[in-house]
Amino acid sequence: MSIKQQAESYLKLALDDPSAFFHDGQWESISELLDGNRALVIQRTGWGKSMVYFLTTKLLREKGSGPTLLISPLLSLMRNQLEAAERIGLTARTINGTNTEYWEHIETELKKDQVDILLISPERLANDRFRQNVLASLTNNIGLFVIDEAHCISDWGHDFRPDYRRIVRVLQLMPSNVPVLATTATANDRVVEDIETQLGHDLVLLRGSLVRKSLKLQNIVIPSQAARMAWLAEVIPTLSGSGIVYTLTQRDADRVSEWLQINDITAEAYHSDVIDRERLEQKLLGNKIKVLVATVALGMGFDKPDLGFVIHFQRPSSVVHYYQQVGRAGRAVDEAYGVLLCGEEDDMIANFFINNAFPPQQHILDILEALDKSDSGLSVPELQRVLNLKKSQIEKTIKFLTIESPSPIQKMKSKWLATAAAVNYQIDQANIDGIKDIRKAEQQQMRTYMHSPDCLMAFLQSALDDPLSTNCGQCRNCAPELLLKESYNEDIANRAGIFLKQNYQPILPRKKWPASNLFTISPLAGSNIHANQLAEEGRALSLWRDSGWGQLVANGKYQTHRFEDELVIACVEMLKKWAPNPAPKWITCIPSFNQPTLLADFSSRLADALDLPFVPCIEKSSSNIQQKQMQNSYQQAKNLDGAFTINDACLTGECLLIDDMVDSRWTFTVASALLRQAGCTAVYPMALALNSPRAD
Repeated sequence: MSIKQQAESYLKLALDDPSAFFHDGQWESISELLDGNRALVIQRTGWGKSMVYFLTTKLLREKGSGPTLLISPLLSLMRNQLEAAERIGLTARTINGTNTEYWEHIETELKKDQVDILLISPERLANDRFRQNVLASLTNNIGLFVIDEAHCISDWGHDFRPDYRRIVRVLQLMPSNVPVLATTATANDRVVEDIETQLGHDLVLLRGSLVRKSLKLQNIVIPSQAARMAWLAEVIPTLSGSGIVYTLTQRDADRVSEWLQINDITAEAYHSDVIDRERLEQKLLGNKIKVLVATVALGMGFDKPDLGFVIHFQRPSSVVHYYQQVGRAGRAVDEAYGVLLCGEEDDMIANFFINNAFPPQQHILDILEALDKSDSGLSVPELQRVLNLKKSQIEKTIKFLTIESPSPIQKMKSKWLATAAAVNYQIDQANIDGIKDIRKAEQQQMRTYMHSPDCLMAFLQSALDDPLSTNCGQCRNCAPELLLKESYNEDIANRAGIFLKQNYQPILPRKKWPASNLFTISPLAGSNIHANQLAEEGRALSLWRDSGWGQLVANGKYQTHRFEDELVIACVEMLKKWAPNPAPKWITCIPSFNQPTLLADFSSRLADALDLPFVPCIEKSSSNIQQKQMQNSYQQAKNLDGAFTINDACLTGECLLIDDMVDSRWTFTVASALLRQAGCTAVYPMALALNSPRAD
């Protein structure tokens, strides 16, 4: 039996299909790797890239080669791959942050050569234990090195998975004859050139057509979120099978899934803050739910061959992102829909991600200066005390600096120290500006795609530099008669508008101060907030500048300088639904030097509507920096030390404490603690808007 025949027999076994055969390019890819070459395989999602490295691993192991090291970007991808590896008789293991209890056992198996394929995330390459206990011993024994979703090296390597940049350094430590496989479905010529630069210009390129014949693409411009939600509620029940609705933000995933549930559509939200994501994946795989409403957290590697539809609630920022996501649908069915909706918020969200992809130069300078002044280094919490930067900003900057070569910082236990490279370190601003320009061009390309009169599949293929692009014959522009309806029911849209206006946000009470003995002026102490100083759970009427009431709140704060009576009525309605128990007996508000009458006027009108007394008993006792300029919990709480005092007008019953915006919750926390100290039995925080970043 030839090697190819042996490989085909394993393929049939893996797929449990005696009639299975290699797709065009699969055996050619395996053959290149068996010859010890480096290959970049660009094929559409569902083509069978995983079979290439599983079968190659099987054949190499039979020849006595060492294990395969597979770098995969998402844990969901790892779970699917582990199951596939077992079907072909391979012993596969993964080392990741969720299975720490098994690390030692897996390391022992590796030393005994009992593991055929080891799957890791790119972040694992930054882990000291992994580098010392696993990677060091594997370096000279690896049989095959696989980089799955290799476009991350170039296209996502900075603002999505910066640890992918470590891969090149790992390769440099390995023998030059180790075969290397890089796979992706989303690489245009620019990305291919970048991958070749990093992996070597002797890279063998194996590219196939990216067209998916079963997928019917359609673009629909519906600016209003309420109208798009109405469209979803009408159309999804008419679609066969189950599918995915993609949103750009977590809060939209939560909100859209709740809306679909209200409309008797089984739906759940899926994003990085959802704990049991594997359970949700299995529910979708088993058709136990109609739709997952997901962010990019459900992306690369999720494989459901019979997925009937992928709908985008908002426009993704690039063709790469869009093709990768819409390509989840229609892998093993005759007909599937890929619908791209477009809304008024799309550009704002895309610009947010572009502008926050890299740490600004000033953050880098601030962190390096702080580390340079410290003899023993600083942990992230300690950096928060000395720098007015968000924790996420500090962590993003540290991540960026650790992948620089040479790195200007290094970690010793929990602390970061500046290295000799910090003295002359300069960020490559020209490179960052160039990448941002690319992102903006990709955004413009998606705008063009949204309104293109040409074949939509051919547009995507051409944008990804597929040399085999042809008209699909079944997209919105090729065959208009195959369209889904593009209109929406006005009555349902009105219901969606009401839903958005009643999408009240909880304000959870903080229970710990960011540091012990933080306050030197205010009569507050300790590490935990005392039980007799805690606020109750509160509510925010809206999300800042969002559909519903958020834009009206913004207009009142910055344009008319008066909150409309509509907001008073809306807050009365919210209080009825919220029904805090015991009910508030009086109302007060957070004072402001900048707009001294804005909130007091609103609170007074709300008090009249509720037939409660308004008592402005909180006084601003110091002109501190505006709270919105404080970036982390330590700075935010410290900035309020001595900012407020409670005068003698304070009442003792339950109080409704009002602010226009809530972000960190520290203003509410400090003011509530002072009110409780003054004798108030309960404090219910209420804000007109919750300010939260638009991020996954």
